[in-house]
Parts: sequence; structure tokens; C-alpha cells
Amino acid sequence: MSYETMSDFFTARVEGYDAHMLKNVGGCKEGYKKLATFIPRNTVRLLDLGCGTGLELDEIFKVLPGVEVTGIDLTKAMLDKLKEKHPDKALKLIHGSYFECDLGIEQYDIAISFQTMHHFSHEDKVQLYTKIYKSLKMGGQYIECDYMVELQEEEDYWYSANAKVREELHIPAGAFYHYDTPCTVSNQKKLFQLAGFSQVKEVWRKENTTIVIGKKQK
Repeated sequence: MSYETMSDFFTARVEGYDAHMLKNVGGCKEGYKKLATFIPRNTVRLLDLGCGTGLELDEIFKVLPGVEVTGIDLTKAMLDKLKEKHPDKALKLIHGSYFECDLGIEQYDIAISFQTMHHFSHEDKVQLYTKIYKSLKMGGQYIECDYMVELQEEEDYWYSANAKVREELHIPAGAFYHYDTPCTVSNQKKLFQLAGFSQVKEVWRKENTTIVIGKKQK
């Protein structure tokens, strides 16, 4: 597995990214379409974390062409591709880290992410999910489609391997490098709950591609 900064990894692969995700990553082609079916049809404002080239937005725009989208991504080349694909859509695109961006308070009806969260620690995720929770209006939902595993042994292996490589390469804590560290579905749901989400459910899964939804309620 390569070990590059997150931005460098995706910049180098932007031209073939869409084809790779649709053809080579198990469950993703179906997952993009499935995620769109979970977006409430009365959604006005949507936050997309790690939006990339917008493969999930391609499907969402088919059913909600007028939705207002704020998209955040570390890779400018991917945001440029997204703008090229959807020049007529209500897109506010932010080039930066969603860990550092101010997501606001009660700004969005729905927040989504697709295949971007499986690179971070439990602690980082809870911190981020808490920000997402605060950014949602009451009754809003966070919908995550991501690479998740079934067994704790699998999660432990990936986290241990990542820690070993970071130590060997003297990577500083907090530096974003591309390395898969998927959680179990069970742990992922617990992280949602720790951030405040309720009614957290696994709603779809094909191979390791899994959709989990959490709601913001009083």
C-alpha cells in the first residue's frame, strides 16, 4: 500500500478516480445510487464531506436538482472536476480539511460522506462527528457510506499496521496520510452515538461498502 499525503494521493489519481471507484471498489457503484435514495426529498441544504469529484452528488442531483450543496475536499483538482460536471448546480466548494473548517451551527438538513472516513482514528472521528451533529438542524441526519469491516480482529490489524508505518516513517501526529483504517460496523455506530446521534442504524451493505445513518433529535 502506498503511503502519501492525502492530498498528493488523490491529486495523482484524479483522472482515473471515477472509473476506479465505479469499477474496482466493491459495492461503490451501487452505493452511490443507494445513498441518494436515503436523502429526504424535502432537503434544501446538504453538506458533503470529502466530496471529491462528486460521484454521490451525480446521483443526488438526479432526484434533487435544486439542492444547495456545500462540499469540502482536500484536493483542489477533484473540486475542479466536480465544478466541470455540474456548472449549473448550487455548489459552494471549499478546498480544505473538514476537520479544520467551521461547519456552523444548525446550517444543514443533511450531511453526507462517501468513502472518506476510513482513514482516521476513533478520537478524530468523534471530534468530527460532533461538529457534524452541531451543524445539522434539529431532525437532520448524517448519512455515511464507507469501508467498514465485520470483525474486531480486522480493525485491530489495520490500525496496528498504520501505527507501525507512521512510527517507522516518523510521521507526526495529526498529519493526514492515505492509509486504510476501517472500523467495524459496530464501532462505527458507537462513534455516531458518542457524538450525540440517535437512532443510529446500518441501512445497507454490499461487500465492505456500508451505509450508516444517525439522526439529530431533541
